[in-house]
Amino acid sequence: MSITSSAAWQALQQHAEQAKQSHIKDMFAEQPARFSELSFHTDNLLLDLSKQRFQLTTVYLLVQLAKTQKLPAKIKAMFDGEILNPSENRPALHTALRQPKDNTLSLNGTDIVADVHQSLDAMAQLADRIHQQQWRGYNGSPIQNIVNIGVGGSDLGPLMCCKALAEWVPEEAKQLNVHFVSSMDGSQLERLLHKLEPASTLFIISSKSFSTIDTLANAKTAREWLINASGAPAEIINQHHFIGVTSKPEKAESWGIPIANQLHFWDWTGGRYSLWSVIGFPIALHIGVKNFHRLLAGAHKMDEHFRTSELNSNLPVLLALTDIWNINFLDIHAHAILPYDGRLSHLPAYLEQLEMESNGKNVSLDGKVTDYRTCPILWGEIGSNAQHAFYQLLHQGTEAVMCDFIVPAERYQQASEELQQQHQLALANCLAQSRLLALGDSIFESADQAPAYKRYQGNQPSSTIMLKSLDPETLGELIALYEHKVFVQSVIWNINPFDQWGVELGKVIATDLLSQFNSDDTSQLDSSTAGLIDFIQSNTGSRKTDGGNAE
Repeated sequence: MSITSSAAWQALQQHAEQAKQSHIKDMFAEQPARFSELSFHTDNLLLDLSKQRFQLTTVYLLVQLAKTQKLPAKIKAMFDGEILNPSENRPALHTALRQPKDNTLSLNGTDIVADVHQSLDAMAQLADRIHQQQWRGYNGSPIQNIVNIGVGGSDLGPLMCCKALAEWVPEEAKQLNVHFVSSMDGSQLERLLHKLEPASTLFIISSKSFSTIDTLANAKTAREWLINASGAPAEIINQHHFIGVTSKPEKAESWGIPIANQLHFWDWTGGRYSLWSVIGFPIALHIGVKNFHRLLAGAHKMDEHFRTSELNSNLPVLLALTDIWNINFLDIHAHAILPYDGRLSHLPAYLEQLEMESNGKNVSLDGKVTDYRTCPILWGEIGSNAQHAFYQLLHQGTEAVMCDFIVPAERYQQASEELQQQHQLALANCLAQSRLLALGDSIFESADQAPAYKRYQGNQPSSTIMLKSLDPETLGELIALYEHKVFVQSVIWNINPFDQWGVELGKVIATDLLSQFNSDDTSQLDSSTAGLIDFIQSNTGSRKTDGGNAE
C-alpha cells in the first residue's frame, strides 16, 4: 500500500488545504511566541522553522507520518549496521566512520570501528610524513603542492571542507597548497599544471573502484606530465608522486601505485558520505589531523542527537519533515541553499549531490513507481551574491521556493573592527532577506499604495540554520544534520537513498560512443547523436573517407 493511502498522509492533505489559505505574516500575528515554539537547537546549532508555512499542529501531524513509516526503527537499523541498501546488499555505515575509538560495532564478526581507526591511523601517519617534509619528490624536493584527483563524493566533500576551514590550517600544514581536479575534459588540470613545480607536487588519486574513467584520465595526464618533466621512469614517478585512496587496492596497484602508497576504505562507504573516511585525506593535510578529528567529533555529536532525541525535538527529523510538508503538501519543488558566509561557497554544490543523488528516485523500496513527489531541485549560492542574481525570482517570480539560510553568529572576533562590521552586514542581510521572503512588504507602512511592480507578496517559506561559529566541530555537525535529513526523507518516501543507478547507464553509453568518433558508420544511432558526431568528425579531421557517412 502506498504511503499516500495512509491515515497520516490523508490527515496532512486535509490540513494542507487549510494551510494553503494562510500567509506567514498572519501566522506571526496570531502566534506571538512563534519563534520560541518553532525553533530548536543543540549546543552549537539553532534551527529556526518559524518562517515556514505551518503551525504546531502541522509538526504534530508530520511526526505522526514519521511514526507511520516506522522512522525510529529505521534510525536504529542504520546505526546497528542493518542492510539499508538492498539493491547493493549493503548497510549504510557512514556514522561508523566518526565513532570514537573506544566504541564498537560488530558486522559479520568484524569490529567496524576498530577497522575505521586503523585506516585513520594510517592516514595520520602519512599526513605526518608530508607535514614533516619527509615525503620527497623524484629529485629530493619536499612536497609543497597537493592535487586531489577525484569526482563526485571524492571531490565535493573534501573541496567543500577545505574551503570552509581554511582559517584552521596549523603551522605544520602552512607550506602545503591543496588543489582539486575533477573535470573530465582536463581543463582544470591543464590550467593547474602550468603553475606547479613537478618535483614538489603530490597527486592523490581518490576513487573507490579505481575504475572511474574521469579520474583515471586525469591521473594518466598527470603522470605523463611528471615523466616528461623529470625524465624518470614511471615506477619512480608512481613511488614519489602518487597516493591512491581506494577500496580496490589491487586495481590501484595494477595502475602503478605501490601498496605502501595507498589508503584503504570499504565498499559500504557511499561516495557522498565518504569525506569522513580516508577520502578526507586532503582535509587532514590542509587543516591537520587533529582538526580532522574535530570534524569527525562534530558529526558524531549530531549522530548522537539524531539517534537519541525524540522526533519532535530532533533537528534532522524536523528539517526533513519541513521539506516533506513543502514538497508533498504545499507543492513546492525548488529548494535554494543560501549560506551567508563566503567560506561555505561550495556547500550548495555539496548538498546538491547529497540530496539529489540520494533521493532523486521514482521507485520505492518495494519496486513500484511512486505516486508522489520525492527530491526537489536544489541549487544555491552565497547569499550576498545571490541577492544580485536570482533573488528577483524568489521575491517577485511565479515559482514557490523553499530556502535554507545558513550563517554563523560569530566571526572575526580577533580581527579588525572593519571585518567585524562586515560580518554584521552579512548577518543583517541574511535576516532581512528571510524576513522579507516570509512577510512580504507588509512590514512597511502604506505598502499597498505602491505600484504592482514594487510589491512583495512574501509567503515564501524558509528555514534558518545559525551556527555559533564556523569551526571543524560545527561544520561536522552541519554536514551530519543534512545527511540525516536526507535519510529521514528517504524513510518517509520509502526509497533507497544509498544507491545511484540513475548515473550508471550514462557512463555505459559514453564508453560505447567513444568508438563512434572514428567510425564511418553511425547508422545505428539516433539522428541527433549521429549528426553531432558528424559535426565533430568534420571539425577534427577524424572523418573517414572510404564509405558509410564519409564525404
